[in-house]
Order: sequence, then C-alpha cells, then structure tokens
Amino acid sequence: MNVGFLGFGEVASTLSVWLKEAGADVYTSIENRSNKTQGLAKDCGVNICSDNKSMAEISDILISAVTPAEALNIAKEVGKYVKGIYIDVNNISPKTVNEAMGYIENGKTVDAAIMGGIEKEGIRVQIVASGSYAEQFSNLNQYGLNIRVISPDLGKAKALKMLRSSYTKGVSAVLLESLFFAHQLDLDQELLKCLESTECPDFRESSLSRVKNSAYHAERKSQEMEEVLKFMNNMRKLEVIHEDEHPCMVKSTGEYFKYISENMKLDKKPDNLKELFELLKD
Repeated sequence: MNVGFLGFGEVASTLSVWLKEAGADVYTSIENRSNKTQGLAKDCGVNICSDNKSMAEISDILISAVTPAEALNIAKEVGKYVKGIYIDVNNISPKTVNEAMGYIENGKTVDAAIMGGIEKEGIRVQIVASGSYAEQFSNLNQYGLNIRVISPDLGKAKALKMLRSSYTKGVSAVLLESLFFAHQLDLDQELLKCLESTECPDFRESSLSRVKNSAYHAERKSQEMEEVLKFMNNMRKLEVIHEDEHPCMVKSTGEYFKYISENMKLDKKPDNLKELFELLKD
C-alpha cells in the first residue's frame, strides 16, 4: 500500500511513522517546503518524491493534510494526476471540500476529519470519513488507523468537524482569555483550582495543554474558524437554519485567534502559563 501525504506537518508526520511500522510505503514531497518540514520528513524516514505530481501518480491513498488556506490550491495542483483515492483531512467547510474535490478528475474522493488531538492520541485518534470511497479508505485500519465511516455523502465528515470545532475552539478561546485576566490579578492558579474542583479530574493538565496549543497554533485556528463561519452562514443561505440565527460565538472566536496570531509570534510552544501570558501581555 502506497500512502502519500500532501503537506508534512503534525498530522502527516505522526501518522506516517505508524503507517511505516505497520508495513505501508509512505511518501511525501518536500519541494518548496521549509527547512523544518524537510528535516521532519527525513527524520521520519519516509520516501521523498521529487514533486507532488509524481507522488499523486504512485499513491494508492493520497492524503491532503495542509492548512485550510492551501486546501483548494493543492487539490487543483494535483487533481489531474491522482490515480488512487484522494483524502482531504483539512479543517475546511463542506462547501470548500466539495469545491476541492471537483478538481480531482478521477472522482475517487473521501472527505475525512480528525476528531481529537493527534499529538496526544497518535495513531488511535479517531478519523471520521464520508463519501462513496470512504470504505476503501477505511482499509487503512489494517495498518492501525482508527477510521469510522459515517456516511456515503461527501461533506458529512466535514460538517461534523465544523460543529466539533465550534465547541472546542470556542472553549479554548474563553479559557485562554479567562486565565490571562486571572494572571494579571495573580489568580490564575487559584482559578485553575476552582475549575479543577468542578470539572473533570485531569482538567488542569488538559487545560494547560489546550491554551498553549491555542496560542502556538492561533493562525491555523483562525483559518479553521473562518471555515466554520462559512459553513454556518451557508446553512442560513440554504435555509437549514433561520436567517436570523447568527453564529456570533464562532465569529468572535475566529477574531480572537486572529488577534493572537497577528500580535504574538511563537517559534515554539511556551513552556508554562507565565511565559505565555507575559508574551501575550507584551
């Protein structure tokens, strides 16, 4: 089984290591990629293709794992060269994924979404999939993946992802903002104690991980919330929900992460809350 990854960030690098160990032949292209990405691909020991075109031609499964802003462009770039099944795991709206899949000329497409933290859960992170070729994609479960087919209709996996993102990123934004203000009053640790007593037992650990990831990946999260906003606004246009229903929480969450990304550039995840909040304060 030849599995190709378009893009080689956290998702691709994590899955590729496990797929390789399970016996799959994993490929990527580092053409025009950053030194960091090139080094990551080489460290993971995947096969390096000269370009995306050649990778698309040899892959039985071709997985697009890029930023939301790149999803359409990468599908357009490789669309006529795809020989196997094209999987989009990007955090984009159902409308955007349908547009992207329109560029894949052989029509063998799957809409997929990762429902959890891949860094934490690794190969067992749940991946939901929809589309007429989703069952074929789920054959990668033989290599250790945790793929669950939810519908033969393209776009259903992305819709579920959008709704989940609306909740998880909204909570992350509120938590980050609340802890930041608490830090200014030297009450951040006390706030965590209060929340820990009423929430789940591992709330403190998960919260610290959540806010650090939120700050570090703020630009990507801002792009993801733009896709969620498109999704919800499209539901209004299609009269799935009433036209007076405005996704104000989604809009605010996206604007908050955009503000963070534009005003705080992080080369790495902060080690602790104090470091994070001092940077945010500056």
